[in-house]
Amino acid sequence: AVVSTQSAITAGDVFDPIIQEYHGISADAKHTSDMDFSKITGNVNPEAPVHSTRIRVGRSIDGFGLSPGITREQRVGVENLFKTASANFKDELAGTYYPLAGMEESVRQQLVDDHFLFVSGDRNLTVAGMERDWPEGRGIFHNKEKTFLVWVNEEDQLRIISMEKGGDVLGVFKRLAGGIEAVKDSVKAESGKDFCLDEKYGYVHSCPTNLGTGMRASVHIDLPGWTAHGVDKLKARCEELSLQPRGTRGESGGQTGCTYDISNKHRLGYSEVQLIQTMIDGVNKLYDEDLELQKKLYAFPEIKSVNSLVA
Repeated sequence: AVVSTQSAITAGDVFDPIIQEYHGISADAKHTSDMDFSKITGNVNPEAPVHSTRIRVGRSIDGFGLSPGITREQRVGVENLFKTASANFKDELAGTYYPLAGMEESVRQQLVDDHFLFVSGDRNLTVAGMERDWPEGRGIFHNKEKTFLVWVNEEDQLRIISMEKGGDVLGVFKRLAGGIEAVKDSVKAESGKDFCLDEKYGYVHSCPTNLGTGMRASVHIDLPGWTAHGVDKLKARCEELSLQPRGTRGESGGQTGCTYDISNKHRLGYSEVQLIQTMIDGVNKLYDEDLELQKKLYAFPEIKSVNSLVA
């Protein structure tokens, strides 16, 4: 975990080799960004058994510490700034901010049941000091349709999320692009502050895996053929496709059944459009291969007999 924007830049000798290996980039690679959704070709196959689509980015605001080192006053400052800024969201993005502190139990439980709300107790976040003063300064914003959300002061200061049922990745990305602009413009108008952006590392986050675009685009999809073929083989195939498979209960929640969370692996050195295209193409490839695996694994053997079994 990174304590501050400055520490991320000055500790390059330590972080750079790790960052380059994880993101699959060269030592001279730099952040690149492109949110023009018109450049994306195709979409996830509508016949693929996709339950839902979720795309998120992280953002940090200049002048506030990153989660491992943020002070109590700064954390509350981020919350108050976003709370005021979010009141300016319009049309599809308009909604309500719910602070964790003092949240009614019925509201909290419903948000958890809907898989919208983050919860405490993650071992990695706790060890990194990100759950200090819990739940003060944390909260969640969502629009009326619950398709646009913002987490405040979880792993990052802001997690901007677009999601919906089904596999319309392009539609979810369009909403995300508009949502990022709305958050950026509203925060700027209220405070004069911009998002933390470095020419080389891109958008600065608490975790080096989220540098660059900070974007993770994922679908929950059933892959029974790959499950029977072997989860380790699926992981290896995803690596070849620059994808990352997870269980549907989160990064450390384990795997159950044949439903997987499939996302782009890399964040830095590739634009948002490139990463979305990689995810769409990769998911379609996995689906096609899954159908072939099902045919091989569940096909009835051909029985050849000289004598007819029918009288």
